[in-house]
Amino acid sequence: MASRQLEVVFGSGKWSGSGWRFSCERPKPAPGMRRETTELWGWRRSECGHWKSRRRYRRLALKHHPLKSNEPSSAEIFRQIAEAFDVLSDQFFDAEGSEVDLNFGGLQGRGVKKQDPPIERDLYLSLEDLFFGCTKKIKISRRVLNEDGYSSTIKDKILTIDVKPGWRQGTRITFEKEGDQGPNIIPADIIFIVKEKLHPRFRRENDNLFFVNPIPLGKALTCCTVEVKTLDDRLLNIPINDIIHPKYFKKVPGEGMPLPEDPTKKGDLFIFFDIQFPTRLTPQKKQMLRQALLT
Repeated sequence: MASRQLEVVFGSGKWSGSGWRFSCERPKPAPGMRRETTELWGWRRSECGHWKSRRRYRRLALKHHPLKSNEPSSAEIFRQIAEAFDVLSDQFFDAEGSEVDLNFGGLQGRGVKKQDPPIERDLYLSLEDLFFGCTKKIKISRRVLNEDGYSSTIKDKILTIDVKPGWRQGTRITFEKEGDQGPNIIPADIIFIVKEKLHPRFRRENDNLFFVNPIPLGKALTCCTVEVKTLDDRLLNIPINDIIHPKYFKKVPGEGMPLPEDPTKKGDLFIFFDIQFPTRLTPQKKQMLRQALLT
């Protein structure tokens, strides 16, 4: 039976200049046999479950992680921890002799990396930004790995977003793997989600714009012309030849937001009315209204 001398980090001794030293046998079992008594990391497999090995490994890895330890030798110790765990991980078996998959959230048995969950941030844009399109530059700060592959430095980076005309609320812009870097992780994606700022004149619904125009009762009954200043600073004069009642609205085709699929086409503008009633009337005016409306 062949044996292999290993320098590993899971022994019960203390660190010295030559490393943590521990001898372990790596027998190859015959077909159908189970490894139960192989001595691993200072105890016998038959005496305790692999969860103790996981706990010891995690404790040592966190203790000597280059980002958490100030010792100059921490990077080398951490490298040996990872290497030793990689060598010994195939010695974990369950009661049936099947290999157990140990996941430590980054340092996994065979060096498998796991990506951090995406980072989502709101991107607030005005209706003018979404009408014309624009460019937004956003500065982020993130951890970037140094040349040693273990330590990291916080650095700034500028992300550029080219806003297209007609983008709708909820549009998602993804920058892949722009999150914090680490020795055993895949950086997270950074996702910006478009949110619309409140506008003083318009409210957007899909690709349409809604505009509310206050109007005195007299003009609501006798026709009028409505002026609307558009997002691109044009002045529309919309004639209203109907009697305006509380549920009345005027549709102006092609004066809404650009369509994201084809910005040369636009949605519609809907004009609603806030009819303003007089707070008081003189007896003479009341008599005139009776004669005009009730006879």
